Amino acid sequence: MKSSPEGLAEARRVFKYDCAMCHGAGGDGKGEIVESMQLTMHDWHDPAALEGKTDGEIYYIITKGKGKMMGEGDRQPEKLRWNLVNLVRSMAGKGAQAKSPASPAATSR
Repeated sequence: MKSSPEGLAEARRVFKYDCAMCHGAGGDGKGEIVESMQLTMHDWHDPAALEGKTDGEIYYIITKGKGKMMGEGDRQPEKLRWNLVNLVRSMAGKGAQAKSPASPAATSR
């Protein structure tokens, strides 16, 4: 899904309520509950944090969750989850460059 100002705005609203508490408001990994939950978070501003991750892999993590992170699959529609992928990419300043049709989730777009 291509990034759009509207899609990013929608994703930011959801990110603010569902994600920022761990990932930080700007994706720096310094959310307010990181320390109390003993989480190790990535700073998405560091290009290495998402290096080698396809959009499909990020989508899969958003959908199914990972570790202590709950998945959004039952709570958010598919389009919004793809907009969250675009938001994560924009936080990393890389855009949606890393795409791979070999990823199972990437083929479901």
